[in-house]
Amino acid sequence: MYVDASAIVAMILSEPDAADLASALDGGDAAITSPLAIYEASLAIARVNAIPAAIARDEIHLTLTRMSIAIAPIDASQGDIAVSAFDRFGKGRHPAALNMGDCFAYACAAVHDARILFKGQDFSQTDLPSARSGP
Repeated sequence: MYVDASAIVAMILSEPDAADLASALDGGDAAITSPLAIYEASLAIARVNAIPAAIARDEIHLTLTRMSIAIAPIDASQGDIAVSAFDRFGKGRHPAALNMGDCFAYACAAVHDARILFKGQDFSQTDLPSARSGP
């Protein structure tokens, strides 16, 4: 399972669907995320909590460790897949409106043949399988 930045942020900030997202991690699949997702989540948490991004990043690393979410590296093949994802599902091209971070999340999930855990509607409009059973 690939854990998108949106899910990381929701769980750390205890958003209303945080428990549902966290329970999806109990399904037995090995969970991964990427350095880019950590970057995105760090900036979002820093903005919401008015803290330095480095503090948010440290909190994310602690959470990832606690939840047994590994950090998978990003390589050149994922860059290529991200470009293709933009062509297929990118903002201004498709209703999914994937941004750069979303395209890399798509690529990471695709390379690892992983379901994706996310918040929102963007990935539900792609061909990636969702890690959530509900909305």
